[in-house]
Amino acid sequence: MSDVDILRQSLERMERMVDEVWEQRADDLTIDSPYEALIMASLIERETGAPEERREIAGVFKRRMEQGMRLQTDPTIIYGMGERYEGRITRADLREATPYNTYVIDGIPPTPIALPGRASLEAAVNPLPGETLYFVSRGDGTHHFSRTLREHNNAVNRYIRNR
Repeated sequence: MSDVDILRQSLERMERMVDEVWEQRADDLTIDSPYEALIMASLIERETGAPEERREIAGVFKRRMEQGMRLQTDPTIIYGMGERYEGRITRADLREATPYNTYVIDGIPPTPIALPGRASLEAAVNPLPGETLYFVSRGDGTHHFSRTLREHNNAVNRYIRNR
């Protein structure tokens, strides 16, 4: 099998999976198409490796969009930086206007930022209901979820700034 055949087969499989998952979507989504579900799933895929967190992260993104908040997810900054990314995100990076930086753009980026698995696709179309609007990495592959900005800032101090 040629490399082109492998890529074509992979694309066809992904398209079938996206269509299957889209048919099982919740009624009240903030995304409007299977392609937007693929983009959202890519954000979820890059944001966490913890399977139990995917639907909660999808829920945070959904609630942020419903409230007119920006998604503010670090993987979009990294993707927008491309090869310039060297392991750290600075304040200047947070403010840099790229088509992918969800700290400066409204809504979702124009394209996926990763190849998501089925679990992230399913989470994107069936977000977990709740009240959380924020999350921060605990440094162990999982996240602390918060309902308020004050609670989130306390978690940032605890997990990121070690205070």
